Amino acid sequence: MLVFGFLFVPIIVIIVYSFNTGRLLVSWDGFGIDAFLTIFQKPAIQNAVMVSIQSGIIAATIATTLGTLAGIAMASRPGKWVAWFLVLLLLVSVTPEIVDAVALLPWLVTLGQDFGLTLFNNGIARLVVGHTLFATAVVSYIVRARLAGLDAQLQEASADLYAPPLKTFFKVTLPLAMPAVLAGFLLSFTLSLDNTIVSAFVQVSGATPWPVYVLSAVRTGLRPEIAAVSTLMLLLTLVALAFVAYVLRRAGDSATQIARTMTGN
Repeated sequence: MLVFGFLFVPIIVIIVYSFNTGRLLVSWDGFGIDAFLTIFQKPAIQNAVMVSIQSGIIAATIATTLGTLAGIAMASRPGKWVAWFLVLLLLVSVTPEIVDAVALLPWLVTLGQDFGLTLFNNGIARLVVGHTLFATAVVSYIVRARLAGLDAQLQEASADLYAPPLKTFFKVTLPLAMPAVLAGFLLSFTLSLDNTIVSAFVQVSGATPWPVYVLSAVRTGLRPEIAAVSTLMLLLTLVALAFVAYVLRRAGDSATQIARTMTGN
């Protein structure tokens, strides 16, 4: 309990101070919602939040598509290749973000300028690429964990009824994996929202995501509106996680199975 208190008390303090009417976060002047109203008065904050949400949705969509296909392949086509593929996914998961960021920056610049692929000069596209790498591995783990314990005879029965592979995929395999797919999408979105290191390296002027905006704001002193937006982002993350748990619960999973699915075990 002491450890959890040490971890969560600072977050609670930030939430409380998001209702501070003072000029600086550390200076409590009174209780109010002025900081939340300021969000609608500062275009820079609105732009940073919209960039984070936009890049998060696109990155989550791509990561969910790729990760779902990878997870289904690992669950339905077991073999030696799965072990090697899991090693590659593990490398993606454990590689320090600073290494990914340092590697991505010159690579994206090369693609955008030397090879003339102007898409990679776009700030949103750069953020999406950086956020999708890690999120794809997460979705792959979750979908594979979901399908690993399901009966393969369901897909075989579909084939026995002369359903072509594509129809079996959309009518049988994908519906069975859908709770994990949705969980992977929401987790990918939340991972993208708080990605700071990669975002700080690959972002371009005019497409600054929220975490990088906060990082730059620290130099001049944290203001209550920073805490206000952080509180809203935290609330959005908690709602997403709660919705994931709800979907998995409706699918018949126990609390232990929900925990295992969301951690990819």
